[in-house]
Amino acid sequence: MRHPLPLNGAQNPSTEAEGTAPPSFARSPDIGGPLSYASPDSPGMPPPSSKTAWDFLPASAPAPLTQLEHARAGTITAEMRRVAEREPHLDATRVRDEVAAGRMIIPANRVHLELGLDPMAIGRASRTKINANMGASPVSSGTDEEVEKMRWAVRWGADTVMDLSTGGDLDATRSAIVRASSVPIGTVPIYSMVIGRRIEDLTVREILTTLEHQAKQGVDYFTVHAGILKAHLPLVRERLIGVVSRGGSLLAKWMLHNDAENPMYTHFEQICDVCREYDVSLSLGDGLRPGGLSDATDAAQIAELETLAELTERAWRKGVQVMIEGPGHIPFDQIEYNMKLERALCHGAPFYVLGPLVTDAFPGYDHITSSIGATAAAYHGAAMLCYVTPKEHVGLPKKDDVKQGCIAYKIAAHAADVALGIPGTRDWDDSITKARAALNWEKHFELAFDTDYARAMHDEDLPVDTDFCAMCGHDWCSVRISKEIQLFASGKAEGYQRERVLTSPALTPAQREILEQRGVLPPEEIHRLATRTRAAMGADPDHKADCHSDATDDAHAMALQEEKLVQIRASTR
Repeated sequence: MRHPLPLNGAQNPSTEAEGTAPPSFARSPDIGGPLSYASPDSPGMPPPSSKTAWDFLPASAPAPLTQLEHARAGTITAEMRRVAEREPHLDATRVRDEVAAGRMIIPANRVHLELGLDPMAIGRASRTKINANMGASPVSSGTDEEVEKMRWAVRWGADTVMDLSTGGDLDATRSAIVRASSVPIGTVPIYSMVIGRRIEDLTVREILTTLEHQAKQGVDYFTVHAGILKAHLPLVRERLIGVVSRGGSLLAKWMLHNDAENPMYTHFEQICDVCREYDVSLSLGDGLRPGGLSDATDAAQIAELETLAELTERAWRKGVQVMIEGPGHIPFDQIEYNMKLERALCHGAPFYVLGPLVTDAFPGYDHITSSIGATAAAYHGAAMLCYVTPKEHVGLPKKDDVKQGCIAYKIAAHAADVALGIPGTRDWDDSITKARAALNWEKHFELAFDTDYARAMHDEDLPVDTDFCAMCGHDWCSVRISKEIQLFASGKAEGYQRERVLTSPALTPAQREILEQRGVLPPEEIHRLATRTRAAMGADPDHKADCHSDATDDAHAMALQEEKLVQIRASTR
């Protein structure tokens, strides 16, 4: 070959190595080592740490309570077995070993397990996970709406959900969400700590009491901003946008008012004791994360990350599971460095990042600006991605914003997993490719992540399952032509070919709503698509639709195609 491929030993993400593409260009998997599934390091990247949670054992080993403690004792828990069932490329022993090393967490509060939690894992050896944020604010939403949004987020792929409520009945909302959820629930407890009091008056007793109360409710992981220190605050002075973390800003105000160190830092071991009792995982918050590209990878951000590394070691000594929260606004060129710096400083503890957004210039579209960064972040080492919705920076997300954010991040996570060569991650893509090659529209839409949306978009242009699509038309359909070339395998995969071409079914209510919202077709055309039947379309159920070239001659098929498309186009002018 004239140009050798940059193969680094990664596995083929296709179970059967189907197609003609080479394997992933990522590194050879190192399950049980510091790299797991990893991208090749660009020049100048920090090397991985040689330490793991094993290097931070307590002086004496208590009876195990947490997943980390059980793993270090050699036990494979029921939760580890369930994770292995959900991660087909890992067995339970590998899950246990990754948890024992601190490179994987299983956020599973024992209270929530009794309420129906389905255990999952966050770590670079597992598939990339996504989190959806929600919560009532002082000006919008309430408990019922937030529970519905939680269910909606899980419907669209959220692996965990964070309740960030700052208004309404926080306690009732949190309890309702936990009880209704089969996925792990996270919170930022400081929000509840300041309800009804000034942040300046917050005491250690109130911090610990709040944490224990939420642990008893079944919260699976806490974001605790223990890494922001008094010494860090002068480093923020020249930032364009200061401290954008709510928890970080509250604690910065507490420290300045009381002229004292962050109580979350000074009493961190007591916080760990509460977490250990219920096996609540700690998500060490990035209170000094940059809020704009202008402040990314600055001295304040890095100083806090170094403190989070210290706190990781302290938590591991207490037997508590840990993940690290990462910055939300980073120029694209700095993403790999940020991911690999955390890997080095925090000894491979899972990295949980917001976005990152790679530009600040597109408010209303930040689910897109951030999913670009999220794909790169996951490829370079992030284990979980916190979604961003179109409402980021401008308002509280509504139901459709939650859906758009989840889908954008499912795309980012899946794209990264394929690129990393995680076994089996490309099987879904290959199945859709085979359905497309066979021009099997029903199979295509059945496999689509959002079946209703894909079908509605298709029928908006051509409400018949043709052997071509409306983008190219009959003569120019390369897929149809390739399928007809006997020398090619394209379109001939077993189980994907159709016996005959069918008229599209009537639109479902969900598909009709999609087209109504798009506002492209007139109401009467949408009504026709939603109410049509095979008889109304004049189609004999035993014959193919008459606009197909394999059911009639080419000239007749092309004439009917043009007639249908011209009518639709004319009605939208």
